[in-house]
Amino acid sequence: MNALQSAGDLQVGGLPLHPLIVHVIVVLVPLTALAIILGTLWPAARRRLGIVTSLAALVLVILVPITVAAGQSLEKVVGERPGVLQHASLGGMLLPWAIAMFVASAAQWAWFRWGVPRATLEHARRTTAISIVIGVVAVISAVGAVVMVVLIGESGARAVWGGLA
Repeated sequence: MNALQSAGDLQVGGLPLHPLIVHVIVVLVPLTALAIILGTLWPAARRRLGIVTSLAALVLVILVPITVAAGQSLEKVVGERPGVLQHASLGGMLLPWAIAMFVASAAQWAWFRWGVPRATLEHARRTTAISIVIGVVAVISAVGAVVMVVLIGESGARAVWGGLA
């Protein structure tokens, strides 16, 4: 039995799950962020994307903890090296950003689906203010999540490949 086989259930075909599933996160976070930003700035895109953006963000809320757990399982195998600890520390910071993207995208979808159409002319200022607040929160959460993924990915690459330079 080799070290990877003792990593527990968090593997697929004898390979650790973390490096396999992390690529879904690396692709889905920027795509979801792009959809959120497009939905904020371009009404036609928001209408076309509909609930898909919120569903993608929900998938992230589900996948991020699984990826972190798989990373913790892999950490037991490779050991607590400084690069691995840095990567694990940063990895633990992604879930709040994923949750923020989900909440913001769901609020944006619901607001523009039900809130704005029902708004009256006398409530135009309030409607505009709510739209702006939701948009700002959506963009901040999207940008923050992408920045975190870049930082996490860079630290993970250094942890794996840093000794080869």
